[in-house]
Amino acid sequence: MTNPAIEIKNIEVLSNNWYTLRKITFEYQKKDKTWQTQVREAYDRGNGAVILLYNKSTKNVILTRQFRMPTFMNGNETGMMIEACAGLLDENNAEDCIRKETEEETGYSVKDVQKIFEVYMSPGSVTEILYFFVGEYSKEMKINEGGGAADEQENIEVLELPFEKAYNMIASGEIKDAKTIMLLQHAKINKLID
Repeated sequence: MTNPAIEIKNIEVLSNNWYTLRKITFEYQKKDKTWQTQVREAYDRGNGAVILLYNKSTKNVILTRQFRMPTFMNGNETGMMIEACAGLLDENNAEDCIRKETEEETGYSVKDVQKIFEVYMSPGSVTEILYFFVGEYSKEMKINEGGGAADEQENIEVLELPFEKAYNMIASGEIKDAKTIMLLQHAKINKLID
């Protein structure tokens, strides 16, 4: 943190239950060189990684479906979300994390993954950086049924969908997850699946 226009005055932990919510009081130097006191809350859940698995020969992608409580609380009637495979880094680097999450959630063991970019997904309130990957899969890479880690209370359905169908699910509103939309659009723009 090397911005001379920001001076942190106080950091208070509001919650340290599932992840950490902090209240930060800071001085912010405006363009006219005057200082203003501001207070913001920042939710720290760690950084994560996400991957779009695709198969060029079948023109399919692997996605997941699972219950997401925050969406349920905000109008998603079933709470179910269709998403690309993702997970928190924990102590892993992004590539190791996404390989591990792919195996746990989808049952595919992928070795070659390509990082395409990294993004702050909600920079106004969440500290998380999400590392985006793509990777090819084949039926030979399937080593188990996936579904998530039992000790993490995951109940994940694995979906293998034609790419065009998945892409059209953005417009139909069946896919509303930002990271998944970004990956599907990346695949479309870069013609990963012709």
